Amino acid sequence: MSRMLPGVLTLTTDFGYRDHYVGAMKGVVASLAPGVQVFDITHDVPSFDIAEGAFAIAQAWRSYPDATVHVVVVDPGVGSSRAPIAAAAGRHFFVAPDNGVLSQVLESVGTSSIRRVETRHGLRAISRTFHGRDLFAPVAARLAAGLKFEDVGPSMAEPVRLPPVAVAAGIGAVLHVDRFGNIVTSFRQEDLAAGAGLEIGGRIVGSRADSYADAPEGELFLILGSSGYVEISLNRGSAAASLRARAGAHVALARSRSGQGV
Repeated sequence: MSRMLPGVLTLTTDFGYRDHYVGAMKGVVASLAPGVQVFDITHDVPSFDIAEGAFAIAQAWRSYPDATVHVVVVDPGVGSSRAPIAAAAGRHFFVAPDNGVLSQVLESVGTSSIRRVETRHGLRAISRTFHGRDLFAPVAARLAAGLKFEDVGPSMAEPVRLPPVAVAAGIGAVLHVDRFGNIVTSFRQEDLAAGAGLEIGGRIVGSRADSYADAPEGELFLILGSSGYVEISLNRGSAAASLRARAGAHVALARSRSGQGV
């Protein structure tokens, strides 16, 4: 895998910005790998929500150049027996806890190499509560600065995986609700035949639009989002608030009389 210098490193966490956590991780990277470029994907993953973290990194990682190192820390099991892992997948590197947060990335690339991170690559003193700073940021910084992936630690057969997001028997789920209230479902365009709608919370949404502005204000509709998934949206409003929808909620195929193809 080719490496572009200076290295590129991204951060995805549920840490938010109120506390010092993100800043401390960036400080470790700056100390261990001066010149490495650090980018924030998001720090607003809902607390402890591994599935949302998996969605966030899966949507963003391909926007970065080959050999980028992605740190993903949504880690309710910090300090427990869960393993710290690194993955080489899709010509990128990922460093994360082994709790399923890399599931969607690994599903999308098919072939990957997984290694258990050895603690010798972390800081001298590793706390039981902040592996983002003490272990994940250091090993990612070293990878971005040129550490060989094979030297991270021993290989692993298979990491923890979340259930696949694919639709089965006409049943899918809400993968994500963005800040505008758009409901990102696990349905792809090809999952919806002509005339089909989606049912969520006892309501069927069947109208379709090619852009958010194409739909009348106040009307729920389906749209193919930039993620490649079908969204349930509300022009100038929050579909999630209207339907009281949250990530993880069930969504089902339903017959609808309205709308054209997405």
